[in-house]
This record gives sequence, C-alpha cells and structure tokens, in this order.
Amino acid sequence: MSHHGTPQADRVLIVGAGIVGASCAYELTRRGYAITVIEGGRPGGGATAACMGHVVVMDDSEAQFALGHYSQRLWDELSDRLPGSVERDLCGTLWVAEDDEEMAAVHAKHAFYTERGVKVEILDAPALRRAEPELRPDLLGALRVPGDSVVYPPTAVDFMLSEAVRHAREHGVDFELVCGTPVERLSSHWVALRDGRRLEGDWVVVSAGRGALDLLPEALPGHAIRPRKGHLVITDRRPGFCRHQLVELGYLKSAHSSGDSSVAFNLQPRATGQMLLGSSRQFGRDTAEVELDIVHKMVDRGRHFLPRLGELQAVRIWAGFRPATDDHLPLVGPVPGHETLLLAAGHEGLGITTSLGTARLIADRVSGVDPEIDPTPYLPSRPGADHG
Repeated sequence: MSHHGTPQADRVLIVGAGIVGASCAYELTRRGYAITVIEGGRPGGGATAACMGHVVVMDDSEAQFALGHYSQRLWDELSDRLPGSVERDLCGTLWVAEDDEEMAAVHAKHAFYTERGVKVEILDAPALRRAEPELRPDLLGALRVPGDSVVYPPTAVDFMLSEAVRHAREHGVDFELVCGTPVERLSSHWVALRDGRRLEGDWVVVSAGRGALDLLPEALPGHAIRPRKGHLVITDRRPGFCRHQLVELGYLKSAHSSGDSSVAFNLQPRATGQMLLGSSRQFGRDTAEVELDIVHKMVDRGRHFLPRLGELQAVRIWAGFRPATDDHLPLVGPVPGHETLLLAAGHEGLGITTSLGTARLIADRVSGVDPEIDPTPYLPSRPGADHG
C-alpha cells in the first residue's frame, strides 16, 4: 500500500501498525505529512488483535478519564464514516454489582461521570433484569454507560490506513506501508530495518507496543512497559444473548492486581451475534500459547454471572500481549532528550479507546499545535514513568 506524491512535506516514520500507529498515520496524513509506516508483522496483528474493541471511558484516574473521554468523542465524530466492516455498535456498558460494596461503587462512579458530563444511569435489580435477562437474577444492580461502544479492531486498523492513503493522495504527499521486515534500530531521524534498509525522516514515532522496549533500551527502563498476557474466547452466534458490554465491578480490582495472574468477567456482544468473553491478565509470560486453566477460570467466572453461558460453543480461543505501564497510563510524547523521537505506547487494554486521542496528541506535537487536553500526564518524562 503506497502512494507517491511530491516529496517536500516533512516525513514522519511510524514504527508499528497496530491501532495506535494506524491512527497516528491517519491523523498526520490529514495534516499533510508524508508518512512511512513500518510494521514487522501484519497491521493490527499484535496487541490490537489481543483486545476486545471496547471504546470505554474509565474513571481510574483523572488522566485516564481525560484521554478516554477525549478519544471517545473522536470515535463518535468518526462514526458516520466508519464502514460496516468496522462493526461499530453503540451497545453501552453495564458495570454489574454483586454486593453492597459494589453497589456503593456504582453510586461513586455515577457521581464521578455525572460531574464530568458523561451520561450514566443507575439500574436497580429489576431494571437490570429487564436490560439483561440472562444475568443471574440476584445481582443488586448496575451502572449503565450508554455512550460506550464496540468496534472490531483489525478492520478499524484497515480503515485508518486506507484513510491515510486517501488523505496523502489529496495532499499530494508520499505514503508508504512497509510490512514484514522488523526494525532493528532507530534514532530521532532514521529507522534501520533487519534487511539492511535505512529509512530517513524528520520525525520518528514508536507505536510498537511492548516492542518499544527493545528499540529504546537506553531511553526506557526495562520495566517501563511490561507485556501483560490476556486470553479471549469467541462463541458461536447467539444474537440477543446479551445486549450490552457486561463488566463486573470486581474487574477494576483485578485490573490493578500486581499478582501474576487474575481473571474477571467481561463479555461483549459482537455485531455478528457472537459473544466475546474476557478477561484475563498475566505478567511474567513470554509465549502467546493458550493456557487452558486460565480459560476455564474465565468461563467459570462468566457462568457465575451468566448461568446459561455454558450453552454457547467456543469457536476460537486465543491469547496475546498488551503493553502495560506501572501507573496505567500510556507513554505519549518525546523520548527524554530526543525532541523528534516520539513514543506512543503502553496503552494496555485501552489502546482501542485511546488510539484517536493519542494520535491527536502526537500530531499536535509534530505540528506545533496546542493540544485540546493537557499532554503532561502521558509524557514519557513524567515522574513515575521511569523507575530505572
């Protein structure tokens, strides 16, 4: 996929064609930059393929909320242009409460979101049963976030890259996608490929997920981005089995557990009528092999909330790695000491949601434009990002 136009525009080299790299290409070509995207595997084949595609605003921290809320608005603005293949579904999220402590968390989340202009509603037990009849009947209630949506990540990547080609053509600038050859080394103005090629540019954006560690060993401490393994299960078609993305409120405890592995209930209805079941998190794993003991725990947790989940057939089970940071915020902005070497990595499970906001922050930095949200909390130079 390439388009060659006039070469005078500044060239940005983007390393990694997952959802974040593809979104950076999309945003930068809109602004008239020449782009080379370098992907060692296939576009969307890394962390993007290991994510559920949940476009969700989270409330773990003000900074996480700010980037998620901003990005969700950008997804909403894009929605009319997304092709059917992206399978965007405005299904909303239900944060499900099992006990009084979790119901208190529902009220706390309701207050947080309402104060910040996000539409939410509290469902009591009868309302929850009406909304999702397959859920266990003794659940206490839920928080409904109707603005959350779902997209299919691999085709979202395809869309971003094809739009980047279109924008490049409109601006008469170069666009090139270099696939299948890994990056060996890079600097502020060049990228060296394993096959001996050396590509030059005015800016380099590293959106290679956990691969950013290997490429920037001096700039990033070894534990700034850690690979966190996750499993997913997709079922056969059962349209209407669930209508919302369903997440247990215990999910947040699980998401922040620093133990080696954890499992929480997270189920997503797909536009195909299939159900996508998560969620597991494991540190300290180095292969993407499926671990059946973890899958069994995920299914058991799912059946704990959806007793009839066991009636659905699993048609595919897979695992992958999501790049996690210690403070649960991505690293977005210049690598310390390198103004034209930018990082856009470490989004863990929120890369799909925050890809568009991240791309705007990167493009604003390249363009010298004041960003709409404060970029400071995500800078690689921030306190706590470097524990080396």
